[in-house]
Amino acid sequence: MSVSDPSGSASKLQTPVARQGFFAVCFPLDCVPIEWLAAAEVETMASAKPAQAKAAPAGPWRVLRWNSRQLAYRERLTEEVSLTLLRIPAGRFSMGAPEGEEGSSGAERPVHEVTLGDFLLGQTPVTQAQWRAVAGWQRQEGKAAELWPQELVLDPLERVGRDAERFRGDQRPVVGITWAEAMAFCERLKLRTEKNYALPSEAQWEYACRAGTTSPFHFGATISPELANYDGTTAYGEGPTGTYREQTTDVASFSANAWGLHDMHGNVWEWCEDHWHDSYEGAPTDGSAWVDAHAQEDERRLLRGGSWFDVPHGCRSAGRYWYLPDIHFQGRGFRVCCLPQDLILYA
Repeated sequence: MSVSDPSGSASKLQTPVARQGFFAVCFPLDCVPIEWLAAAEVETMASAKPAQAKAAPAGPWRVLRWNSRQLAYRERLTEEVSLTLLRIPAGRFSMGAPEGEEGSSGAERPVHEVTLGDFLLGQTPVTQAQWRAVAGWQRQEGKAAELWPQELVLDPLERVGRDAERFRGDQRPVVGITWAEAMAFCERLKLRTEKNYALPSEAQWEYACRAGTTSPFHFGATISPELANYDGTTAYGEGPTGTYREQTTDVASFSANAWGLHDMHGNVWEWCEDHWHDSYEGAPTDGSAWVDAHAQEDERRLLRGGSWFDVPHGCRSAGRYWYLPDIHFQGRGFRVCCLPQDLILYA
């Protein structure tokens, strides 16, 4: 694959580049020229090694093309492992589920309008290869020891026990991660790259999952095992039954939503930054995380998306669940969010 600017001219680091309705300019010293890729090529980046992109420039932070409206960014974690994030455009949506939605609960109501700014979200859940890369980082010289987050276990699957091999694979989502460990992963990224990495807020997660849709799932009114990894022995609405795989699958094994995100339904539950609340009464309307400033460290935290062992209603766009922040289980992972304060983006 030859990667180049469609105009045929060389990309310039300090000059905004205009193509089909947007400009992008990156100011950090570690930024490198823009790569232009077709949508199908970007979709496969989550499972492809960087070395397979023949014209890929060196550097830990690259700006990539996604369709005519979306942008993708690649953060180099090691020489062989990268993290791809997609730009989620600013907008407004109705968060939650109406009373008539099958499988919904009072915890998903009242439905309320939320307005969000641009942000970046991982194209897939964090993989085991990506986890090992960041867990293996050592504190850089000049970084305060007290700021460097907790040590991270290189292989969380060791805690899963005899079932570990059912979930092992470099391109499978990392599982057995506590909320605190997911936060520490984001903090390492933040300190190492000086970019604003965090877990997504619950509102950011649902907005990105829906990608402009209002149906129970981003692909429509129902779900099938051909579209996601969940307990397919149970049907949703008029949908079919099918395979129950009883394990995770490689990330990006199923089609992406309209904004290029994979695995938003099923595979692994994904931690959000928010504390759990029993309803949306009093919830923020600006997309920020709903965090209780005076909560105890062991207060319940949010999970989204459902997993490989869940029935369909748990995998809906509005579906939500909670767990204690220091408990690990093979059905829980996460994806990272980054506020693009280092980029100037014009829609």
